[in-house]
Amino acid sequence: MRISLKKIGLAAIGAVCVFVSSTSLLCAQEKKADVAAVSLFDGKSLQGWSGLTSNWSVQDGAITGENKADAPIAQNTFLVYEKPVKDFELTLEFKIVGGNSGIQYRSKVFDKDKFVVGGYQADIDANKRYMGINYEERGRGIMAERGEIIAVDGQGKKSRVGSAGDADALLSQIKWEDWNRYKIVAKGNVLQHYVNDQLMSEVQDSESAKSASEGVLALQLHAGPPMKVQFKNIMLKAY
Repeated sequence: MRISLKKIGLAAIGAVCVFVSSTSLLCAQEKKADVAAVSLFDGKSLQGWSGLTSNWSVQDGAITGENKADAPIAQNTFLVYEKPVKDFELTLEFKIVGGNSGIQYRSKVFDKDKFVVGGYQADIDANKRYMGINYEERGRGIMAERGEIIAVDGQGKKSRVGSAGDADALLSQIKWEDWNRYKIVAKGNVLQHYVNDQLMSEVQDSESAKSASEGVLALQLHAGPPMKVQFKNIMLKAY
């Protein structure tokens, strides 16, 4: 029995990947959809991560960074995940008490001994000013405030092209000194930050001279007043 391709349609062809001219594309699409998230933290050790052991540890099943009153850090330092990322979706839970922190991605290590990192950062802030924004550490500074969708053109000019909502209303979604869920989605030049499933900020970065398409992940411990930040259930899906 001969089956007409016109009758079964392209949807069926895509399901079985039978057309030689389109097999590679269709199978690649299916493979991409099947990519599973992998855990970057085993819940008991810092295996796969590098940082100052005097400031980073595992407590109560969570990666814990502490800037202590009796031994304050002189500059921001980071716990660095050892494998670089490109396009991805990262989800994790965080809790912060005091101070400021953040999640670096597609970033660069500037000092391997002191674990100084710069690049895109999804901000975490106990003082309620910077939570959810996109900040480029050691670079262009604030890329998008909470509630903003920002496009950066090839010359570095920033334009507000949309809204993710009212900044104060978004802030009201945060559970202070408790566990919250962060999600970062980086696809091409589009960078999105979500907290508790609410889009907090988005950057569309077309400044090729300064944008980054690949780099490390890192967790920030901020210099200044004593603080404690924790992270758990860290899952990465690479695209």
